[in-house]
Amino acid sequence: MAGRRAARRAALFMLYRWDVTGEPLAPPHEGEVDPFAVETAEAVAARAAELDRRITDAAEDWTADRLGAVERNVLRIGVYELDTGSVPAEVAIAEAVRLAKRYASDEAGRLVNGILGRIAKERVA
Repeated sequence: MAGRRAARRAALFMLYRWDVTGEPLAPPHEGEVDPFAVETAEAVAARAAELDRRITDAAEDWTADRLGAVERNVLRIGVYELDTGSVPAEVAIAEAVRLAKRYASDEAGRLVNGILGRIAKERVA
């Protein structure tokens, strides 16, 4: 799991830079980047508008564009992973919460948990 965890972190860094600067997606450092990180970042960036709409729908009285860039991109990755089913929903949510807590705050972790939990429930219903 450490490999995927590191790849999610790299994808988050790529997406954060892309989101904040408007520059094309680029690896967070020189050298070889995990293909999973690149694939995830590219897929999330391509679907950002759709993912943001779903995040906004699940967030109560809040829009995706009002979220911090870290939280927004953690949520985008989480929703993408929920959609693809590449990992169980519980894993997608737990990994997103871990990223939010590490790179934003404990409060961001709770926010991410709540929004992704609502989206996961919608998928089951």
